[in-house]
Amino acid sequence: MSLSVDVFLREPDGKMLILDVPEGRDDSAGFESWRTVVWGSEPVRALGARFLPVLADDDLEVEVEEVAEFLDEVALLRGHLDAIAESTRGPRGLEEHRRGLVRRLRNLEVAALHARVIDGGVIVW
Repeated sequence: MSLSVDVFLREPDGKMLILDVPEGRDDSAGFESWRTVVWGSEPVRALGARFLPVLADDDLEVEVEEVAEFLDEVALLRGHLDAIAESTRGPRGLEEHRRGLVRRLRNLEVAALHARVIDGGVIVW
């Protein structure tokens, strides 16, 4: 099982309408184990991340008014990529894990940028 990142819209009754992933777009937000091993890890929390650590206990829903802050958090993690990769790599090689982090952070960013354009939110689940 793996984590996915999707964009959603809120319907007038408050229900979440999850949009289809556009052709050619990668929706991977990491392996299921990344909920705690990466996104909920102490190194990520120590940077002040508040969105992605939620994944350690639950799915993450970023509402439309929070998307800009979520993008800031993704940029923060990207700015500390080497330290996060080193401290969360597990049995994988460092370079392979680093490439995986780069890819997943990019997927989170692309989804959030799309959400911002359409006044939507982001769900990681």
